[in-house]
Amino acid sequence: MVSYTRSTKKLLRSLMDEQQASLDYLSNQVHELMNRVLLLTTDVLRKQLDPFPQRPVQSHGLDCSDIKDTIGSVTKTPSGLYIIHPEGASYPFEVMCDMDYRGGGWTVIQKRTDGVIDFQRLWCDYLDGFGDLLGEHWLGLKKIFYIVNQKNTSFMLSVALESEDDTLAYALYDSFWLEDEARFFRMHLGRYSGNAGDAFRGLRKEDNQNAMPFSTSDADNDGCQPACLVHGQAVKSCSHVNNHTGWWFSQCGLANLNGIHHFPRKLQGTGIQWGTWTKMNSPVKIKSVSMKIRRV
Repeated sequence: MVSYTRSTKKLLRSLMDEQQASLDYLSNQVHELMNRVLLLTTDVLRKQLDPFPQRPVQSHGLDCSDIKDTIGSVTKTPSGLYIIHPEGASYPFEVMCDMDYRGGGWTVIQKRTDGVIDFQRLWCDYLDGFGDLLGEHWLGLKKIFYIVNQKNTSFMLSVALESEDDTLAYALYDSFWLEDEARFFRMHLGRYSGNAGDAFRGLRKEDNQNAMPFSTSDADNDGCQPACLVHGQAVKSCSHVNNHTGWWFSQCGLANLNGIHHFPRKLQGTGIQWGTWTKMNSPVKIKSVSMKIRRV
């Protein structure tokens, strides 16, 4: 009887061991499949799909400045949507051209007006762009890179600001270009002019956002390692402090034109920031803003 019991226990233990081994194998298979699904999902999200896959598309020019110089030499070029194909880009894409602002020829790379479009986005969205080109939008880091890094050209950047009381201000930089994706589209600015102040460079050395890489909540490149001090508080991620929006942060700096949009007379989020534009020693509340680039 004792021998039979021992034999039965041994058999049961052997069966349990085999079942556990099978469960471990299946668990590892499921884990591997989940990892593959995650990688495929990430790849799909990051992949830049050709916006015109059905047939070749004739572009209007290399960028809005090129369009103005060619079409505008014959007839008045209206503001609106145009298809461009910058040198170095593997595909054409649509942009909003402002042909009226300061002489025209401006490619709009960012616009905020009413807070309808959500700018709380991950790296893949800021990489490829989002929003409505006729309204609020972010053109996309890759597209901006293609435009400003064409051969034998240089671009200027204009930041146009409007306050809640309809006051206008601007910041102009006589050169603007980005490094490539491997360097997280590090931004480089030239000399400043305007009446809004140079918020990109800030008031202190640690505020300087020039030559900083782009950051999002899932791609942290803001220099806060392990943390930086902002208004007396330790901050590990400038994107997190700025409601998970993406920008060229530097500990965290005075400018963030992609911040949560303020609605008039409501305290909501951190708002669109341009910290050098002040009134009565307080930052001006910004209602709308646009970023435009044009050939020098």
